[in-house]
This record gives sequence, C-alpha cells and structure tokens, in this order.
Amino acid sequence: MTDTGTETKGQPGTHSRNEAEAALFGLCPRCGLRTLFGGLTNFAETCRNCGLNFASFNVGDGPAAFLTLIIGAVIVALALWLDAAVRPPLWVHAILWLPLTAGAVIMGLRGAKAWLLGAEYRRKAVEAQGKDVKGE
Repeated sequence: MTDTGTETKGQPGTHSRNEAEAALFGLCPRCGLRTLFGGLTNFAETCRNCGLNFASFNVGDGPAAFLTLIIGAVIVALALWLDAAVRPPLWVHAILWLPLTAGAVIMGLRGAKAWLLGAEYRRKAVEAQGKDVKGE
C-alpha cells in the first residue's frame, strides 16, 4: 500500500527521479506547481498557489560555492582538452566557455537550491533552539 498522508499530498513524490524532477522544474514541495522561483536563482517569498512560506527555509550559500568549484573544474578540463586536441583561437574559447560556464552555474544553482529546499520540507528541518543544547 502507498502512504497518501498530508506530508506528500500534491508533491511529485519522494523517489529519486521525482525529487530530481521537482528540483529541475522548481516545483513547490507542498503543491507541486512551478512556483518556487521568483527570479533566475532567487526563491519567491511564498507559493502563489498554496501559500507555503519559502523564506522560512535556510538553504544558505553552500550550493553556490560547491557548484562553482565543480563546474569550474569541469570547464577547465574540457577547455584544456579542446585546446590540446584542436588548438582553436582564443576567441573560440571565449565564445564557447563563458556562456557555457554561466549557464551551467545558473541552472546548477536552481537545481541544487530547489533540491535542498525540498529536502528541508520533507524532513521538517528547523533551526536548533536553545532547548536543544544540553545543559540548558
């Protein structure tokens, strides 16, 4: 039997494929509509459909640093390979790698931030409070 509790109502699902789909398309973790982003990489304040407050989630800057370093390493490796194999002029490198890098970082940030917000929602993550610390 499948669990159709309120935690999963309207969500794309909790399988890996569906989590990736929700992250890639910016789906709200509660209702499943494309309302997560208000800008290119910025979250909307709330879901226009169900009213979920996205500002209450703390995704942070971890995805930005992590993705920029990984994408940068991949792009540099590809650029070095292309240069060694074909020896194109410098302007070809600029036309090819600058937009590819910018697009990969932006799309990667959207996916990573959406996935982290969805994970926080599914796990009901909250900030630690003083009562959580031993000795208080």
